[in-house]
Amino acid sequence: MNIGEAAEATGVTAKMIRHYEEIGLIRAAGRTGAGYRVYGAKDLSTLSFIRRARDLGFSIAQIRDLLALWQDRERASGDVKRIASAHVAEMKEKMRLLQEMVQTLEHLSAHCHGDDRPDCPILEQLAAGKAEEKCC
Repeated sequence: MNIGEAAEATGVTAKMIRHYEEIGLIRAAGRTGAGYRVYGAKDLSTLSFIRRARDLGFSIAQIRDLLALWQDRERASGDVKRIASAHVAEMKEKMRLLQEMVQTLEHLSAHCHGDDRPDCPILEQLAAGKAEEKCC
């Protein structure tokens, strides 16, 4: 299967397949006599694995670790769970920070008249450089 077919089959773009190969996340593809990349079933499984992991927000470093564990038949499932649990904790922290940003912006927007006057608490807060504090 060529790179375009592999991309279509796995949902990973050809550009990302080349990138994953460059950074060593996947092994270098075999080549035809004309130099075209050739992918087999194992390559497609690995690319699909990466795609699913990216869809769940895992970082490249985490995916590298997960791939190593996936390929190690002697692995302990606890090692996999630790990576997933750490990722869940990271995502929850990001969600908390996003919620704080939403609350701050809602507060600022509620205090902005949104009319023809030049006074704007949103711009004032941005200029003050105190994003973590609510104003007005």
